[in-house]
Amino acid sequence: MSVLSDSARVAWIDIRFIRGNLPVVLVTSLVAPLLYLFAFGYGLGKGMVVDGHDYLSFMIPGIIAMSTLTACFNTVATKVMLQRTYYQSFDELFLCSMRPSSIILGKAYAGVVRGLISCTVLYSIGLVVAPDIALSVPAVMMMVFSCVMYSILGVVSGMIANSHLTMNLFTSLVILPMTFLCGTIFSLDNIGGVAQDLISLLPLTHTTECMRAVMIGDPFPWASFAILMLWSLLFFAVSRHILVKGRS
Repeated sequence: MSVLSDSARVAWIDIRFIRGNLPVVLVTSLVAPLLYLFAFGYGLGKGMVVDGHDYLSFMIPGIIAMSTLTACFNTVATKVMLQRTYYQSFDELFLCSMRPSSIILGKAYAGVVRGLISCTVLYSIGLVVAPDIALSVPAVMMMVFSCVMYSILGVVSGMIANSHLTMNLFTSLVILPMTFLCGTIFSLDNIGGVAQDLISLLPLTHTTECMRAVMIGDPFPWASFAILMLWSLLFFAVSRHILVKGRS
């Protein structure tokens, strides 16, 4: 319980910021996903059938999976980088008798909250406009899990990056390609060979598969979930190693 209570104290100022700027948070979190939804769902994909589902039902879980990555990562990574390199406020946490796990989770909470806000809105839209999407507890649990995982990835990036340039480089080389290549808006069956093997290593690919399964009723890909668990443990272990090394 001390880990949870301490992490809540770490997250308090970031949560207050989100609450005080909720309209801005909503707009900035939803503009890109809604553009994807209308441009691809109603523009290019109208009337299409993919993997036995209409394209809108196929795409919305992918857009939600993509939002867990972009909203959580961007929120946490930039804030941690700024607090660490410009405001020097991140170093103050080292003076507190908190476990590294509490600091990592506390910094991740803001991304989780922001990700869940955007995912909830998109999921609600999907329940209305997509015939195959159903409300389910596993879908909500999958969204929470994904938000936590990508928020911790944001912590890792924020503690490694030393400037906006470094952060933009990581976003351009890692985050942006994942949003387009991991099956969020098209079926990976259209890609073969080595490219498909490489894409199958990326966490967003498996997030999309799991999200799509729990929302439209396909068999749940337990192998993909196991891979996501490994990625989550890796992100947490790396962030903890960096934090402990910075403390010593």
